[in-house]
Amino acid sequence: MRSSRSRSLRARSGLAWAAALPLVAGALALGAPAADAAGHDGGRHTLQGTKPGWATQQADQGATAGSADVNARVYLAGRDAKGLADYAKAVSDPHSAAYGKYLSPAQVRSRYGATQDQIARVTAWLKKSGLRVTGTTNRYLTVQGDAAAASRAFATDLHNYRKSGHTYHAPSTTASAPAALSDAVLTVTGLDNAPHYAQHHSTELPPPSAVFRNAGPFSTSYGSKTDKNLPSAYGSKAPYAIKGYTGKQLRAAYGAKKWTGKGVTVAITDAYASPTIAQDADKYAARNGDPRYRRGQLSQVLPKDYTNIQECGAAGWYGEETLDVEAVHAVAPDADVVYVGGASCMDNDLLDSLGKVVDSHLADIVSNSWGDVEANETPDVAAAYDQIFQQGAVQGIGFYFSTGDNGDELAHTGTKQVDTPANSAWVTAVGGTALAVGKHDTYQWETGWGTQKSVLSKDGNNWTGFPGEFNGGAGGGTSKSVPQPFYQRGVVPDALSKAGGSAPMRTIPDIAAVADPNTGFLVGQTQSLPGGKLGYDEYRIGGTSLAAPVIAGVQALAQQARHGIAIGFANPAIYQRYGTAAYHDVTDHPLGAGRDLAVVRVDYVNGVDASQGTTTTLRSLGKDSSLHAGVGYDDVTGVGSPGDGYVSSYRP
Repeated sequence: MRSSRSRSLRARSGLAWAAALPLVAGALALGAPAADAAGHDGGRHTLQGTKPGWATQQADQGATAGSADVNARVYLAGRDAKGLADYAKAVSDPHSAAYGKYLSPAQVRSRYGATQDQIARVTAWLKKSGLRVTGTTNRYLTVQGDAAAASRAFATDLHNYRKSGHTYHAPSTTASAPAALSDAVLTVTGLDNAPHYAQHHSTELPPPSAVFRNAGPFSTSYGSKTDKNLPSAYGSKAPYAIKGYTGKQLRAAYGAKKWTGKGVTVAITDAYASPTIAQDADKYAARNGDPRYRRGQLSQVLPKDYTNIQECGAAGWYGEETLDVEAVHAVAPDADVVYVGGASCMDNDLLDSLGKVVDSHLADIVSNSWGDVEANETPDVAAAYDQIFQQGAVQGIGFYFSTGDNGDELAHTGTKQVDTPANSAWVTAVGGTALAVGKHDTYQWETGWGTQKSVLSKDGNNWTGFPGEFNGGAGGGTSKSVPQPFYQRGVVPDALSKAGGSAPMRTIPDIAAVADPNTGFLVGQTQSLPGGKLGYDEYRIGGTSLAAPVIAGVQALAQQARHGIAIGFANPAIYQRYGTAAYHDVTDHPLGAGRDLAVVRVDYVNGVDASQGTTTTLRSLGKDSSLHAGVGYDDVTGVGSPGDGYVSSYRP
C-alpha cells in the first residue's frame, strides 16, 4: 500500500508469501517563516502518527538536504469526520435504529465529503509553502516539492535515518497543519521515502513464470489414502494430503445448501492483473464442476499504467488474483465478481483501488488477500484506510482482509504482532483453519491452521526431528495500536484483548475458513511449463489468501439469503451470532484432548516433476506458533468458521 515512497504490501497466498507516513508540530522547519511555526498563525493542528517509529535519535544521520524530492498525499477530513465514524457504527449495528439505512455514494459525498472550500483552503496553504499540487480528488491532494517546502508546510524538519541497512528521510517530529485547517486536513502520507511492500497471503504460491505441481499420492477426500509402510505419527498412520478441495466440497463444509450468491457482487482487490484470468477461471470451472461464467459475470477495473513492477514482484500477484477469483466463484457460483487491480503493491495504489470500489459502489462485499505487519503501519496511513472503510460501511459495503500466514509473526519479524489492514476495527479479519472434508462431501472437523514440518528419514523408519519446526500458520493476536471495538466487548477474553497491557485492544481474527495448504484448494492458472511454453495447470494452494475469498463467497450466499439486502460491515452481525449453531467452534484438538493430527505430503524436489526426486514430509496440524484455537473465541479462528446454519441465519 502506498506510493513508490511508501510501504508496499504483501499478498497472502502460496508459500504463505507471502498484505504511512510521518511528521510533527512544534519545531520550526529550516527556512520556515514565523507564520508557519506553532503559535504564529493561530497554532498548529497536529497530524498524529506522521513520524515513523524507526525515525529514532539513534538512527538519525542528520538533516535531509533541502533540495531532496518529496512526494506526498494530503488526505481531506471532509465535512464531518466524527459523524462519518458514528454513522458507520450505527448503520452496521443490528441493535441500532439506523441499522441497514445505507447511503448512496452521492449522499456520502454530500453529507461527509470534502467541500470545495476545504479543497481551496488546503490547496492555497500548500502552494504558499512552495509545494506543487499535482492532483486533486474528493479524498486527497497529491503534492510534489522539495524537503525545504515540505518542512515549511508541515512545521517539521526532515532528517535522514538508517533503516535495515539503508538511509531514508522522514520527519524528525510529528507533522502538523495550520490550526485554521483542522477541519479540512485528516493526515499526510509520503513524508518518509522508505519502501514498504504489501505481500499477498497465499501459502506456496508459485510465480506464473514457472509451473508448480504437487507430486502425490493424494487423498481424494480427507483421510481416504494412507501408506502402511510409512512411520506412524501420534499413534496412527497419517493420511496423504488431498489433491485440493473444490467448490462442491467447500460449499458442503460451510452450509451453502441452495444458495448460490445470485444477485450479489463481490469485488476483489490485489495489485496488477493476470492477463489470462478470464480463460483460466472459465477453464477451471469447467474442469472442476463449477458453473461456467455468464457473459459479464467476471469483469476487471484496471489502472492505465503499472508501477514498481520489479519491487512488488508483479508476476507473483497473478496467482493471487487467480486464487481469489476462482475461490469466490467456487463458493458462490452465481455471484458477479469484479476485480479491481492496483497499479502497484504500495499503499497509495491499493488505497486507490479500494476508493474505486467505494466511490462507484462496485460491490457490497470486498475480498482483500494482502497486507503487512502492524509495525510497518503508521497511524496516518491507518487513518486513510479507515476513512475508506467507514465510507464503505455507510454505503453497505463490507471489507474482508486475510490475517497473514506467519502466525504470531515472531519467527518472521522477531516480534509478536498482528497484520494490517486486518487490524482495523472497520474490517472483518479472516483467520485460517485446516479443514477435513470426508467422503460424500461430509464435514468432519477443523483445527486452527498452524503446521510443524518433519522430514522422512533416509531409512524411512521415522520422522526426523518430529514434530519439527513451525512451518506457517494463520495470523492473529492482539493489536498494539487499535483499541477494542464495541462489537468485541463481552466476547473476546481479557487474556487476549489485554495481552499487551491493562487496556483492551483489537484482537484478530473475527472469523475463519480453510487456509492450511495441506488441506487447501485446487487452483488452475496459466504458467510457464517445462520448455518455456505457457500452459494451463492446476495445483493445491492455501494461506489466509484462500480464507478471505471463501468467507467473501459465504457472505454472498448470506446476502442472497437476506433477499439481497446488503450485510455491509459485517462484524457486529458476526459477533451477534457468537456461541450459536451458526459457527463451527474450531479447536486445535477436534477429536479430543491429546489427540493430535497430521498429514503426509510428497513434493517434487524441483517443484515440477520427478526428475530430481521427491521429498516426503509430515505436517502436524493445529500448531500455530504461540496462538491457539480453543473453545469459544480464539486468536486463530475468531468466533469460528461458518457452520451449517450460518447462511440461513441471515434469512429475514
